[in-house]
Amino acid sequence: MHTIEAEDYRREILGYCYRYFGCFAEAEDATQETMLRAWKARDGAGFQGRSSLRTWLYSIATNVCLDMTRAPQRRALPTDLTEPGAVPDDPTTLTTLPETTWIGPASDAHLGIDPSATAIERESVRLAFVAALQYLPPRQRVVLLLRDVLDHSAAECAELLGMTLPSVNSALARARKTLSQHETALPGPTENTSSSSSSSRSSLPSRPDPHVDARLLEQYVAAFEAYDVDRLVALLTDDAEFTMPPFELWLRGAAEIERWWRGPGEVCRNARTIVTSANGRPAVAVYHQAGDQRWEPFAIHVLDSAAGRISAITHFIGAHHFAEFGLPAQLP
Repeated sequence: MHTIEAEDYRREILGYCYRYFGCFAEAEDATQETMLRAWKARDGAGFQGRSSLRTWLYSIATNVCLDMTRAPQRRALPTDLTEPGAVPDDPTTLTTLPETTWIGPASDAHLGIDPSATAIERESVRLAFVAALQYLPPRQRVVLLLRDVLDHSAAECAELLGMTLPSVNSALARARKTLSQHETALPGPTENTSSSSSSSRSSLPSRPDPHVDARLLEQYVAAFEAYDVDRLVALLTDDAEFTMPPFELWLRGAAEIERWWRGPGEVCRNARTIVTSANGRPAVAVYHQAGDQRWEPFAIHVLDSAAGRISAITHFIGAHHFAEFGLPAQLP
């Protein structure tokens, strides 16, 4: 095995580790450890050619992820932790939680998500799906990722994980049931695993149309840079969700979001933006004015859509996200 051959799979392995951890930094660490273990085993008993290089690397990555898992550890989105709240009179009273609490964003460029990506590739990095994965015990999580996202057969999965075929099928059935309880699933049917685990992946109610998303993104950026609240509100669904990790508070409904934009949100007036994409969705990097000739990183907005309108805006606040996306540290 040549090291360069393993490196060809780095981005794919990074996407797998990100789905598992819900944190780009941890995924990078796990990917680096995977490549290091592969390099150390390159001439030894590790890779003997009985399986493909790709399968072998996924076996290493899976062991790395399981080794790195700390219990209890479950990253989440604000919508997973509390009920929707109201705009506070004093925003300085808002509760923040440690960075380790939250699902973090990941750049589509790092995950290999591009216009040619399949529906499963896009939906499996969606923020809500990654958050739902965190409810699964580690082995159920990897079984579901290997079977439903990466399309490994049950037999391949059993060999890779050192499990029996019935154990794999049972873990997959339990994992799918948990995801359905959190109202998230992957699109399309999958192979039945056994008579006792014959339920296929359920289809999502609707999947965003890339053409609609592109139009919404253009309209959102124009309205946000002008800080035209009327135009922003017009883009929302009536039950849109508005979250701001690391703040615990989240808002539901266009009316409540409008109150935020007309109140604490005024700090975003005169912001500048860079269009990007994250988690299979359109995204906007927002820079706040820090001086007469300088704008500094503030937050990355990830947009979700339904029925041709914006159904959720997740604001990831913090300059460290910009570094992970390879975005400028400031704008002139």
